Amino acid sequence: MDHIPSISARILLLQIRHRALDEKISELAANPYQNQLLIQRLKKEKLRIKDDIELLKDDLIPDLDA
Repeated sequence: MDHIPSISARILLLQIRHRALDEKISELAANPYQNQLLIQRLKKEKLRIKDDIELLKDDLIPDLDA
């Protein structure tokens, strides 16, 4: 359980990055015709970060089979 604070800290950093991407996407959406490719890339990155957060949260929950 020594690595739990590092996992929690990583989750927090990923959540901050996820929120920042959400804000950036919202800003760019105001002019979608100029930045469509960038918006798509940011959305994909946001989804990857969300998946990483979920995987890390799963690591924090102990296995019930153990």
